[in-house]
Amino acid sequence: MPPFDDWNIIDEEEEQELQDAAFFEGKRDVILFCIDCSESMHELRDDPNYEDVKTSHLLTALEAAMQIQKKKVIVGPNDSVGIVLFNTTRSSETKNHATEIKKNSFVYQPITIISAPAIQELIQLLDAAREDPDLLKSTFPPLKGKKMPMGDVFTSCNWVLRDGAPKTASKRVFLITDDDNPHPGSKQLVTSARTTLLDLTQSGVQIEPFFIATPEKSFEPSKFYSSVLLPNVLNDEDEDTGVLPESISITRIDDLLSQMRFHEVPKRAMFSIPFQLADGFVISIKGYGLVTEQRKGTYKYFVDLGDRMEVANSRTVYVDEGQQAEVDKTEMLYGMALGGASVEDASDDEGDSVDTVCRAVPSGKRPFYTADEIKSFRTLDLEPGIQLLGFKDRTELAFEDNVKHSVFIYPDELKYSGSKRTFAALLKKMIEKKKIGLVLALTRRNTAPVFCAMLPQAESGEEGGWNDPAGFHIIPLPFADDIRAAPLDQAFRASDELKDAARVWIDKLCVKDGAYPPDSYPNPALAYHNAQLQASAFREEFDPEAFEDLTRPKYDMIHKRAGNLMKEWKRCLLTDESANIVPVTTGSKRKADVSVDEAEIRSKHEVGALAKLRVDQLKDFLKSKSQPVSGKKAELIERVSDWLDAH
Repeated sequence: MPPFDDWNIIDEEEEQELQDAAFFEGKRDVILFCIDCSESMHELRDDPNYEDVKTSHLLTALEAAMQIQKKKVIVGPNDSVGIVLFNTTRSSETKNHATEIKKNSFVYQPITIISAPAIQELIQLLDAAREDPDLLKSTFPPLKGKKMPMGDVFTSCNWVLRDGAPKTASKRVFLITDDDNPHPGSKQLVTSARTTLLDLTQSGVQIEPFFIATPEKSFEPSKFYSSVLLPNVLNDEDEDTGVLPESISITRIDDLLSQMRFHEVPKRAMFSIPFQLADGFVISIKGYGLVTEQRKGTYKYFVDLGDRMEVANSRTVYVDEGQQAEVDKTEMLYGMALGGASVEDASDDEGDSVDTVCRAVPSGKRPFYTADEIKSFRTLDLEPGIQLLGFKDRTELAFEDNVKHSVFIYPDELKYSGSKRTFAALLKKMIEKKKIGLVLALTRRNTAPVFCAMLPQAESGEEGGWNDPAGFHIIPLPFADDIRAAPLDQAFRASDELKDAARVWIDKLCVKDGAYPPDSYPNPALAYHNAQLQASAFREEFDPEAFEDLTRPKYDMIHKRAGNLMKEWKRCLLTDESANIVPVTTGSKRKADVSVDEAEIRSKHEVGALAKLRVDQLKDFLKSKSQPVSGKKAELIERVSDWLDAH
C-alpha cells in the first residue's frame, strides 16, 4: 500500500503554485542607476563624514549605488545592476552599446548579475576620488553650456535595459539629479521626454526619481518633472494634477542612501486576480504584501573534491519500503491519520506499532485521495478571485480580527479596462459612508478560501514626499474554529501606591510621539549576519565592535531619566504584600521519555528503517550532532544517513 500522511499537507512546490506564469515574474530584480553628470553634480563640497575631504553629489550618488550593490551580494545575488551617466562628454566604449546609446550618455556598468569584482572596481574609483577630488571630473567630463535631452536619457535607459535585463525581471530606473529644469522654455523637449518615458514604462520599467536639493538651491519638480513623470492616480481625470509617483526630494545629500534603501526592495505583486462586485460585474486587481519577514538566505551544500568545491544539489525521493523501490511522485496518494492501529493489526515489534507505514482498506471505504482531489477539498472547486459579499460599519471591525498580515489591493487596468475608475468610485463611497466590505477571497489556486474584511484607505501625503496610496486592505477574518478562549482568573491587584510609583518612571520613558517606527530599526540579527557575509565576499576584515545595533536600549539615558524613580519603585515593590504572593500552580504531567540513542538509530540505518523514526526523534539526533534540523522528514532522514555514513 502507498504511504499516507496528513491530507492537508502539500509539498512546498505545490504550495507555491500560482494562477499563471505572470506570478513568476519579479523573482529577479534589475536596477539601473541613471545619474546626472552635469557641472552642478561635480561641484565640490565638504564631506560630512571625513575631515579635510571634498565630496560631490556625483560621488555620493555613486557611493549609494555601490552600497546597494554590496547589500545585494548577500540578499539578492541573482539580481542585476547597471550604471548609466548622462550629461557627460565621455562616450561608451562597449561595442554592444556604442551604436545605440545616445550622445552625451555613458554606460559605466552594463547590466550584469551582481559580482564582487565589478563592485570592487567601483570601490577603488571612489577611494581614488576621495584622494583626488578632481578625478571624477576628469574621468566623466561634464557637458558644458547645454544639457542632454531627457528624452534621449530615457531612450538610452530603454536600450540598456533591453540588452541586459531578463524579460521576466522587475525593472527599475533610479534617476538621480539636482537639476529641476534641464530644458527651460522648450515645450518640444518636454513632450519628447514624456513620450519616450511612456515607451519606457510600457515595456515594464518603473522610474523612481531621487531629487537632490541643497540649502542654497531648492528643487522645484513643478518646473519640469511634474509634466514629464507619470503620476500614479486612480482616476483618469486626475492625470494632470502634477503629483509625481514616488518622487523623493532629498534636502540633505547624506539621506540619499537611506532613501534608496527604502525603495531598494521592488514592489512585486503577490497575485493578479478578478474582483467580482456583482454577478457579471468584474474588475481586475493586484495584491501586494506590505509586511514580509526578511530572513537569512538559504545555505547551499558543497562537496569537497580536494582541489575544488562543487555545489551538491539535494532532491526528495519517495521509497516503497516493502519493495525497496523508488515511487513516482505522480503515483502518490494522500490519506488522513485515522488513529492508532487495531489490536489485530498491531505488529509484534513495539517499535513498529508507534509509526505504521501502511494499513488495510476496508471494503467500500476510501481513506486515500489523489493530489487533485486534495486541492478540490482545499479550494471548494473555486477559481482564484475576490467576491464582494456585502458591507458593514467601520466600527464592527475589531482589533482582534486582524489575525494575519493584511494584503493591499490596487486596480489592474491591463486585464479589465475601466478597473481604475470603478475601483476609485467604490473606494470613495466606502470612505464617505465609513463602511468596510466583506469578501470571500481565494488568492491562489491551491489555497483555501477565506472570509476577509476589505478596509478602505484614502491617499495621504507626508513630509518628504512619502505617500500612503489609495486602495483597500484585505484583512483575513478568523473562523469559529480558530478562536480560543483564554483562561481568565482573578489577577492580583497592586496597591495604589505601587501603581503611582510605577507610573512616574513609565511616563519618563514614553516613546516619542507614542508610536514605534519600524522603518527606523533594522533586524539586528539579520544585519549582523549579512555584514559578516559581505565582509567575507569582499575580503574585508569584519569588526564586531563596529557593528551598531539600533534596537539596543540606551541604558545610560534610561538611568539618567528614570534611574532614581525605578529604584524607588523597586523599594515599594519589595515592601508591598500583594507583590510578594506566590500563586499556587497545579502540577503538570511529565512527558514520557521517547528519545532514542545513537546505537538504535544506527541499527535502523543499517537495515534501512530510519523512516520508522518520528520527526522529533530525527531532529533531536541531528541537534545533538550540530546538524541543521529544518526541512521535511525525507530531508531529515537523508541528513541522518549522510552523517552516519561519514562517521
